[in-house]
Amino acid sequence: MAEASGGYRIEHDSMGEVRVPDSARWGAQTQRAVENFPISGLRIDTALVGALAAIKGAAALENARLKLVPKDVAAALAAAADQVAAGQWDDQFPVDVYQTGSGTSSNMNMNEVLAHLAGEALGRPVRPNDEPNASQSSNDVFPSAIHVAACRLLVDELIPALEHLAAALRNRQRAFKAVVKSGRTHLMDATPVTLGQEFGGYAAAIEHGVERIRSVLPRVAELPLGGTAVGTGLNAPKAFAKGVIARLADQTGIAFTEARDHFEAQGARDALVEASGVCRVVAVSLYKIANDLRWMSSGPRTGLGEIHLPDLQPGSSIMPGKVNPVIPEVVMQVAAQVIGNDAAITIGGMQGNFELNVRIPLIARNLLQSISLLAAAATVLNEKCVAGIRANRAGTTRSAESTLAVATALNPHIGYDRASEIVQEATRSGRSLREVAREAGVEEGILEEALDLGKMARGGR
Repeated sequence: MAEASGGYRIEHDSMGEVRVPDSARWGAQTQRAVENFPISGLRIDTALVGALAAIKGAAALENARLKLVPKDVAAALAAAADQVAAGQWDDQFPVDVYQTGSGTSSNMNMNEVLAHLAGEALGRPVRPNDEPNASQSSNDVFPSAIHVAACRLLVDELIPALEHLAAALRNRQRAFKAVVKSGRTHLMDATPVTLGQEFGGYAAAIEHGVERIRSVLPRVAELPLGGTAVGTGLNAPKAFAKGVIARLADQTGIAFTEARDHFEAQGARDALVEASGVCRVVAVSLYKIANDLRWMSSGPRTGLGEIHLPDLQPGSSIMPGKVNPVIPEVVMQVAAQVIGNDAAITIGGMQGNFELNVRIPLIARNLLQSISLLAAAATVLNEKCVAGIRANRAGTTRSAESTLAVATALNPHIGYDRASEIVQEATRSGRSLREVAREAGVEEGILEEALDLGKMARGGR
């Protein structure tokens, strides 16, 4: 640390002197990045900061075990890393999301902060490029941090949120088991279903999403740590990565493993692209569910009016009494954002040139945001919408009794062509299907058996 002067101090790196604010725990390389990348004003996700700190803390202890870093320095670095991981120093990570494609700036930001904090604790300097970075390169440690952060968000936030949402949908499925309504295909009347069947389908879609997330976790949990600069592992003892990864697994309860092939793990980010694809599928499911809820609750007098969503806030600054489906609208916006994020991640994943992908910060920002957005949206959809949905029996009965598609059940008795004629006449005249069928000579017994709406919703059984 050089001399302090006028609210800043002079720090040195391999390129020379840099002025750093006196209050900053970061050093020269971080300051250069702050000045070089005034792009978005967005900092890297706190989950990524925490994951990077956790890796650095575990690495320090493992390096001490391997006699590469003095034990007292390793202990000070690990203690500082614990503080960072707990969020105590979030303001010390000012580097923009859009930075050098390897994430080197954020890796050095972490190294400098940990070195500064450890140096304060020890009363002597700790060198950012040496002890905190021992056995590591930005090229293996920063993507490893993304994998750790993504796994933790998937396991700790998204899966529980989706499971709670699925349980709420199953609850509504049971509550609406006997509520018969018109089915709809192409937004047109179709044969009857129950509201419970529809909600059961929604629950299954969310449960399938959880299955998809669980299936991708083993690949996201493969860490490139140990490959160092290009995948060869230069400057890292063979046992280093295995030891650090074991410590991370113990801390998190997640089965992290070392990459099966370090050249694949350095040059490509395919597992993160796959995880994003799974998030996109979950977003598509949530969009479909939210959109259906919006349609079914439309009205109250000129829409479908089959369900009632909880009233949360006034819906118009000019129309008195109007209430809108605000939660489905929010969920649909989140889904659109996640799909957009996935497109950027896909493009970023394509930029693996030879031994390194150089769009890692972009992938990190979008993937971690997608996971967090989906978890929040699923929670809000569950707690503020699905849990309070009520069936509008008048609306469902009206739709069930009005759909001319019930004529489908007459096909086995009178044939498709004759049933079509009855439907066409009912449509033209505005009379009920039953009335027209009776007039056309269909026996009353057939009408009673075939046009049982509850039986139709059970598939005729």
